[in-house]
Amino acid sequence: MKRILAADVGSTTTKVTLFVKDDGGWRLAGKMVAPTTVEAPDLDVMIGLRNAIAKLERRTGIKLMDGARLLVPPVGDYGADVFVATSSAGGGLQMMVTGLVGTMTAESAHRAALGAGAVVSDVVSLDDSRTLIERLEAIKAMKPDMILLTGGTDGGNISEVAAIAEYIAMARPEPRFGEDYKIPVIYAGNVDARDMVDDVLRETNDITYTDNIRPELEVERLDPAREAISRIFLEHVMMRAPGYKTLVSWTNGAVRPTPVAVGEALKYASEHFGTDVLGVDIGGATTDVFSVIGGRLYRTVSANLGMSYSMANVLAEAKPESILRWLPWQFDENLVRNWQFNKMVRPTTLPQTLEDLMLEQAVATEALRLAFEHHKSLVRGLKGVQQRRTVSDIFEQTGTGDTLVDMLRTGAIVGSGGALSHAPRWSQAALIMVNAFQPEGITELWVDNLFLLPHVGALLETVRGSAEDAILEILTREALVPVATVIAPVGPAAGDGSVIAEVRAGGESLPVTAGDMEAFSVPGGGMEVEVLPKKEYNVGNGPGMPVRFVVKKGMPLVILDGRRRPLMLPRDSRRRIEAIRRWHRVLSAYPDGAETPAPARAREVS
Repeated sequence: MKRILAADVGSTTTKVTLFVKDDGGWRLAGKMVAPTTVEAPDLDVMIGLRNAIAKLERRTGIKLMDGARLLVPPVGDYGADVFVATSSAGGGLQMMVTGLVGTMTAESAHRAALGAGAVVSDVVSLDDSRTLIERLEAIKAMKPDMILLTGGTDGGNISEVAAIAEYIAMARPEPRFGEDYKIPVIYAGNVDARDMVDDVLRETNDITYTDNIRPELEVERLDPAREAISRIFLEHVMMRAPGYKTLVSWTNGAVRPTPVAVGEALKYASEHFGTDVLGVDIGGATTDVFSVIGGRLYRTVSANLGMSYSMANVLAEAKPESILRWLPWQFDENLVRNWQFNKMVRPTTLPQTLEDLMLEQAVATEALRLAFEHHKSLVRGLKGVQQRRTVSDIFEQTGTGDTLVDMLRTGAIVGSGGALSHAPRWSQAALIMVNAFQPEGITELWVDNLFLLPHVGALLETVRGSAEDAILEILTREALVPVATVIAPVGPAAGDGSVIAEVRAGGESLPVTAGDMEAFSVPGGGMEVEVLPKKEYNVGNGPGMPVRFVVKKGMPLVILDGRRRPLMLPRDSRRRIEAIRRWHRVLSAYPDGAETPAPARAREVS
């Protein structure tokens, strides 16, 4: 195998990438973008895909199509050996999920849908705060591709499960594609209620039955529901979208939702790194957060947090003062609001001044922080379950309902999306991720700067086993760019300036001081590092226990972060600005003198 062609059909753009194998191994030969054409007036997703491939042919000089026919497998020197595709066109998979109790079955249903790559439009449960009329109006207003109906443990409640089914039957939500289309309902609740659900919904919906996601109170079984969601999305929903039948035929039925492919790539990265991994994709309208914990993938979507279309929601949730605190000078909040309005009116504009760039990166920091808090609130142990607790549980995060995300065990953070992938300096991306996610212990920071993770995830399903070398090389040599390694001891609050750990590297000894940040560059070949924390502080092996590790080849920077967790900025405005400016200088995040630029005038919306 010498050539791989990969495509990602997004909501606004269609991206195609060609990987080739030469004497040096696998490399990216070219990547091109064209507008997605799933909506009017084109109404054919293949138009945009063929346009992107034609541009890629001109860029690489390699013929990939013969007229309208894709040259896979290759013909002589033309074409590619493999074609893989992912898609989130039309907003991706839009779902509604239901359950009896919001913090139990409905929450499990929410996790199942997110794990299958869906954007969850609403979660309806019998115990939510809305009246019956409000619930019916909410269901009717949605145009979901699919509904996940859950509720009750096996052998438990039947009548209330039927009540949720009746809500759906009464509201009769309309499908997005085609008036004659019956919205699929996946029933993953009490098996004893199947006949009753069938009686209520069989006239209005296509029903698929799968294992109960909560067969017992203490058990959560999400994989059968996720598999059913993915299969039905491909076989029924996607086939209704204009042009998708041809796309599916090109991939032999293996088009994957983009978030699912990203999740699979992060699971593979977690295997390769040998640690838990946190991933994030910040877009214009939504922010996806992924956790791979003990080999298991968790995903959440903050559908109201983004960098253009959803920026008003960031300001509403974070407040202007939370954004302004990351800036190295004083600004009036009207500047933030006017800049936000301009960005929403012209969502594709790029920062034109240094002040604009800093402001955009401050917004990105808060959007990521909020999305991560949302993620941690959903990725947690089962509620309503009694567990036996041991002495070790006092020191470990294992309580029921607690978040499963443990930053001390998260050894890598992978960022993507314009604010991170297109940052003018990688140290800016590092600063955003450190401030937003507040890593603990030893953590590597990576950026998917060309958004290649969906291609890696699609390849895992298609060629894993037969071309493992291609997948690993594309992941490590092309997809992931090393940004920094963070050393952040965690422990009790200490006075600013006190030494909480010692770092030995390259024959030198450097202190990690409380309340401050330092950094040093790494030779191109990597280096060995030893961290000696004070007895109350932990960097991964336990309080006071040293850690030895090797900074990976190509990792440009090591950040020594002694700031407390959770991160607390000085309340005094002068001290806060001094701290922000110092952190910028330590990381060389901005050009010399950029800490004190002339204040920009707030631009009005025109």
